[in-house]
Amino acid sequence: MAHEHYMRRALSLAQQAEGRTWPNPMVGCVIVKDGDVIAEGLHRQAGTAHAERDALDNASADVRGATLYVNLEPCCHTAKRTPPCAQALVAAGIARVVIANIDPNPAVSGAGITLLRAAGIEVVTGVLETEGARLNEVFFHNQRSQLPFVHLKIASTLDGRVAMANGQSQWITGETARRHGHRLRATHTAIAVGANTVRTDNPRLTVRLPDYAGPQPIRLVFSRSGKLPADSHVLTDAEAVQTRVISDPSLRNALQALYQEGICNILLEGGPQLSTEFLKAGLVQRISHYLNPSYLGEGLSALNGYELQDLHQRLTLKHVEYSVLEDDLVLSGRL
Repeated sequence: MAHEHYMRRALSLAQQAEGRTWPNPMVGCVIVKDGDVIAEGLHRQAGTAHAERDALDNASADVRGATLYVNLEPCCHTAKRTPPCAQALVAAGIARVVIANIDPNPAVSGAGITLLRAAGIEVVTGVLETEGARLNEVFFHNQRSQLPFVHLKIASTLDGRVAMANGQSQWITGETARRHGHRLRATHTAIAVGANTVRTDNPRLTVRLPDYAGPQPIRLVFSRSGKLPADSHVLTDAEAVQTRVISDPSLRNALQALYQEGICNILLEGGPQLSTEFLKAGLVQRISHYLNPSYLGEGLSALNGYELQDLHQRLTLKHVEYSVLEDDLVLSGRL
């Protein structure tokens, strides 16, 4: 269908700004007239033009009577740094607007569509809705829960071991999988580990890719005592100002405070105890599990103390995506 074809392009444009639009969603826009694409646009980062206005500014022909494709409902409120888009579409003479997802932001949430229809613009919704929801799963979760989106990352052997019994864990997966993990870090505003991980592995928790020029994620260390070794990399390196030690015993309270400070999504890298505590509290939304085709036998399990009384209570990922990374495999799904 033509609607799906152009919406896929809008989604592709939106994804070009992945990791740069927080706390805003990723949005792309395509304008079509008489079967030709006359404009494309995207929201590049918070504070810049929204995708619809970017597309209008880029139009190569008169947009009156055209169809506009956008993956998220055009905004209509003024409580933000940029002017509302729905009103701009009305003024531009757009004839039809095709949307993937309704905006969950209470300040919009259908109001933009209502404004467009009241102005005589045809509105079509739900085109590639599932794909749109996946793209902006962080934004949707933020709006509905007022909490950061928590993405748990696990790297283990086939028998679920993340380290040997003596604590040795570098490296479980191969170099390609580790580069993939660094790209994952680059799409998150914060990385979280437990104090035991810092004491045992002394990680840097930074994005280390040759071509990466973006900001480094905030580093969160959960420690009830609030104490870490003085020579820890997270306290002594050039990114030390990005480190936060979290001693609040309530994970939910801690996440609420972090969200209020602008942290939209967190890559939770363990260790097993902290991962289990997040899972037990129901605070994990997505898991990416890197699997290396090896066995350790005795060793440290990916989860520590997560016990079930019935097989049917097990954690099961949904909408799973798979990627082969040379000898390793990563599967990612929602809880």
